[in-house]
Amino acid sequence: MAKLFAVKPLSALRQEASEEGEHTLKRSLGPVNLITLGIGAIIGAGIFVLTGQAAALHAGPAVALSFVVAGITCAFAGLCYAEFASIIPIAGSAYTYGYATLGELVAWIIGWDLCLEYAFGAATVASGWSGYFLSLLAQIGLTPGPAFARFTTTWGNILYLYKGSWMPAMSLPPGVVTGGLPHITGVFNIVAFLAIVCVTIVLVIGIKESANLNSAIVFVKLAVVGIFLVLGTHFLLHHPHLAQVNWHPFIPGNEGRGVFGIDGIVAGASSVFFAYIGFDAVSTAAQEARNPQRDMPIGILGSLVICTILYIAVSLVLTGLVNYRTLNVAQPVALGIDATGVSWGSLLVKIGAVFGLGTVMLVMLLGQSRVFFSMSRDGLLWKWASDIHPRFRTPWISNIVVGSIVAFLPALLPIDRLSELVNMGTLLAFAIVSAGVWILRVRQPELERPFRTPFVPVVPILGIVSAFYLMFHLPLLTWEVVGIWLVVGLTIYFSWSTRHSKVQAMQRELPQPR
Repeated sequence: MAKLFAVKPLSALRQEASEEGEHTLKRSLGPVNLITLGIGAIIGAGIFVLTGQAAALHAGPAVALSFVVAGITCAFAGLCYAEFASIIPIAGSAYTYGYATLGELVAWIIGWDLCLEYAFGAATVASGWSGYFLSLLAQIGLTPGPAFARFTTTWGNILYLYKGSWMPAMSLPPGVVTGGLPHITGVFNIVAFLAIVCVTIVLVIGIKESANLNSAIVFVKLAVVGIFLVLGTHFLLHHPHLAQVNWHPFIPGNEGRGVFGIDGIVAGASSVFFAYIGFDAVSTAAQEARNPQRDMPIGILGSLVICTILYIAVSLVLTGLVNYRTLNVAQPVALGIDATGVSWGSLLVKIGAVFGLGTVMLVMLLGQSRVFFSMSRDGLLWKWASDIHPRFRTPWISNIVVGSIVAFLPALLPIDRLSELVNMGTLLAFAIVSAGVWILRVRQPELERPFRTPFVPVVPILGIVSAFYLMFHLPLLTWEVVGIWLVVGLTIYFSWSTRHSKVQAMQRELPQPR
């Protein structure tokens, strides 16, 4: 039993971090790349999709408070991530940190869980990207015909043609009757499928190229978000009565478990937590940072602070412009900008969403392939997952395999199902990283820490408690899917990984006490 909780020595992790050559990941990322990498993942689905859903279904105008709750939880975990990333600057994120402190079995569970998290996260974003892209095409007069429209949504989903756009019944304006509208039944979302394929190709070509592309798109995306905030705030300042009506009551009365009220704010925080996975993705790129001891804390905490402020601002402006009950649509920010009467605003927001969601897919798939890479290097997954391309210096086989599987998820599963499955892994990772910092402080207090989490053990304890509190507000379906996934993972671990584990092999080679 003891071998299942064998920890990976920090000396071995640091040796991996210092390796160079054609069979290692290329260190090419600076602090700006890392901050934009985090922003690229955090500012995307959260603003362009999840904000509206959380307001309409859970928190009302108080969705801003949901982002405060989620941001505080992330702050506790982010401080712990920053310490670990400065000590152990290699790929793997929470998986690697868990391996160094809590043992191999815990590391396997969180690594396997993160793979599911990133897969469903990328798939959810691809589904949202498909919706914005098709809406953008319709706005410029390129509505697909019925034959092609069947391949723009998932199997069995019915779309209706209304004012030049194909949309589900729930997105039609109130009072519109579906009976007289042309409609089609979906077969396969080829748009979302091809989006994942394109992102996978970019990742195979190289991390530097991927990071530079991401940085450029992030600046475009931030400009679009900034324009929305400026136009929306300007409109509300000239129409204060609109905000008074839409923000009243700011915390709607409770209508059931997780539906408005204080409980709804917490449920809203749980539902939008996926939006914050970006700074976890930053830590997966630690082995590709030029100066990880300095730059990783900057990338993690910098992206977290910037994005939390933006989320709160966007949610307040959005719920001020539009009644929260009407925001359960695929493009809530476009709906908000339409309320200002700025005709070019909707087009600009959709363009920003198309670029913005594209960077989120890139960072999600980058994060998953790097977790696979680290697990393979430790002997817990098959060797092909850590094979490095001799020219591009990327885990190309892992990227291709992961991308091929993930591409089918948004093509076959609707976005509401996908979005329910992406928060458990993030919260569990945050809890484990928080616990790991505390444990390592006790076991190795003399260890050099370029960045130190303040107020240990208070901050780690708060990180653990807040993460588990939000986990208990997730839907039952999330727990069921994660449970099945872990059963599959543990079967692989006990039947294959334990026989190939490098850490367990090292322990077997050590002389046994007499």
